[in-house]
Amino acid sequence: MKAAVLGAPIAHSLSPVLHRAAYQALGLTGWSYQAIECDTARLPAVLDGCGPDWAGLSLTMPLKRAVLPLLDHIDPQARQVGAANTVVFTGGQRHGHNTDVPGMVAALAETGLTGLPGPAAVLILGGGATACSALAAVRGLGASQVTAAVRDPARARGLLAAAARLAIGLTLTGFGTPEVAAPDVLISTVPAGAADFYAERIARHTLAPRHLLDVVYHPWPTPLAAAARQAAIPVAGGFALLLHQAARQVTLMTGKLAPLAEMRAAGESALSG
Repeated sequence: MKAAVLGAPIAHSLSPVLHRAAYQALGLTGWSYQAIECDTARLPAVLDGCGPDWAGLSLTMPLKRAVLPLLDHIDPQARQVGAANTVVFTGGQRHGHNTDVPGMVAALAETGLTGLPGPAAVLILGGGATACSALAAVRGLGASQVTAAVRDPARARGLLAAAARLAIGLTLTGFGTPEVAAPDVLISTVPAGAADFYAERIARHTLAPRHLLDVVYHPWPTPLAAAARQAAIPVAGGFALLLHQAARQVTLMTGKLAPLAEMRAAGESALSG
């Protein structure tokens, strides 16, 4: 059986390392997993080319929203978020899932965060598809209100729509403004370096989140993560998110419990190399 990760750019992806490690540990000798460069224009043709020998696809930027109208079924969480990062081929049909949300919850649990009170302060950096998943993750942890720092509010319509579907309050603010001084959790969904303003605030002790999730996994640590660690703030990195969301993809595609320890070891080895 075949599987792959699609995105643009995709050459840097660690997903093949994780999925192949899972197949090896599970004894799935006939399975393969590759990285395929694919933008939104190519996506319909790539999907059409996946025959009965394909188990599923992992999707990254910029495909998580673009794939939705190309699917036969969308699971409730992916529909609420407005983004699917996983396609599973079953019975000749395309089923869309979102494993980023449970992946974020699991990554934050590694920092000791397993729940939030309804009035908790939450700050999300960014307004794209990953930010929508972050909304769902903190909603699942109990948050009822979120502040999102975005560069262009006009491009945050998808985030506002996701908040409405999730029934969670959302306040948009400018990127780089001192909007929340002490959030219970700060989730950065922006590229490495884009959150340096917030790293400087943590270093100056004008921003003091209780927990931090930075979705970047390379290069690591980001300035934001390094500043948080220096301030003794529990940090979850993008590798933890990638690992846990990939484990759920493996289970969806193979029907077998993902070997998390083996996947973690393979990923850490690849990153250290």
